[in-house]
Amino acid sequence: MSTVDIAIGIEYHQLMNIQTKSAIIKDTQIKKFSAYGFLKNLTFFEPYLLVYLMGNGISLLEVGILISIKEIMVNVFEVPSGVIADYFGRKKELCTCFLFYIISFIFFSLSTSFLLAAVAMGFFGLGEAFRSGTHKAMIYTYIEKMNWENHKTYIYGRTRSFSQLGSAISAILGIFIIIYLPKSSYIFLVSIVPYIIDFILIATYPNYLDKSDICNTGIRSVSSMVKRSITNLKAKKRLRTLLYSNGVFESMISCTKDFIQPIFEFIIIGSGILVISSISSENNLKIILGISYFLIHILSALASRNSFRLRCFKTGYWWLNSLYLSLSIIFLLLSILINQVILVLVLFVLMYLLLNLRKPIYVDIIDYNMEKYERATILSFSSQLKSLFTIVMAPIIGYVAGTFGIMQAMMMISLIMLILTPFTIIKKSSWD
Repeated sequence: MSTVDIAIGIEYHQLMNIQTKSAIIKDTQIKKFSAYGFLKNLTFFEPYLLVYLMGNGISLLEVGILISIKEIMVNVFEVPSGVIADYFGRKKELCTCFLFYIISFIFFSLSTSFLLAAVAMGFFGLGEAFRSGTHKAMIYTYIEKMNWENHKTYIYGRTRSFSQLGSAISAILGIFIIIYLPKSSYIFLVSIVPYIIDFILIATYPNYLDKSDICNTGIRSVSSMVKRSITNLKAKKRLRTLLYSNGVFESMISCTKDFIQPIFEFIIIGSGILVISSISSENNLKIILGISYFLIHILSALASRNSFRLRCFKTGYWWLNSLYLSLSIIFLLLSILINQVILVLVLFVLMYLLLNLRKPIYVDIIDYNMEKYERATILSFSSQLKSLFTIVMAPIIGYVAGTFGIMQAMMMISLIMLILTPFTIIKKSSWD
């Protein structure tokens, strides 16, 4: 079996011939997909969000509650948004999501209290719900139109790499923006600009990407489609396992990916470490966080762009399992090495690398395991499951981190992931 799997992987790699690869790179719509992700990730405030919120008197427990509020909004509107996208139009829904994001950024700039931050997170969650799954479905539709089905991992990895590149550039620009602006809160208003550009970009997508195959059916047919998707999901154990695995994997990262901010704040400001002695420790923290997020995202972009190469050596299912277990080990190591600045940065970089290596493989494999008509709906189910795990875990992790320490929170996450392996690891007998 392993020899056959390796042979299939080699054949997959050989299919990526120079001519096809060149066509994908030069394709105008692929460039638009990439630009969409690049602009969407120009959130200049990302490296400083937790520090900003905690500076306004919000505790780690309340941060966990804010994350849950966002995910509750995603959870409530995720599946309906997928159906709305398939029925009424994907372009309209994506444009709507950017309006929600912009409202969210305005409230974040005003969030001097937990209540205002909660409103901001609520609108951000609405934006996430209306965006998630929809753009992937548009990419799938375009890939089929161009007969590039064999290259899904490469294409999605490439477009995702531009998202990470946007995050990397955003982190560097964010350093100058947050240091030189009169108030830190203005960084949220600056982040509105690329979202307006992305709104305009979505409007230029071709109209055939706006509708799915069910666009001309009635409401009853849409309801029937959702029921059929749920029935298929119940019947397909492997598809359910894929959804569970991705839900746990991404939710744990979603809950903890920005914990590097309070960790570095405690170490840098508490110990008085200065990279540039002529400026304050607070500005030193901003510079270090900006550079750290730049390294995280630029390496993540490389990982995402090259994730398709992993399948030359092992099956996609093998990699999904291995990367899941690797993440649990990273959380264990974080709990042990929490006071070491360089090692903490390395481990957080590895966490992001695992996410960006795994995501394109997951997107390819889950597409193989579902029907075309149910794409946006199943992808919405996937995101909704991740939201459910996050809703439950975020306040718990925030409480443990705030009460007992971040080290204990990381240890707890590692143990939970290992305990859940019977439900998240795809057994060898179901790989075929």
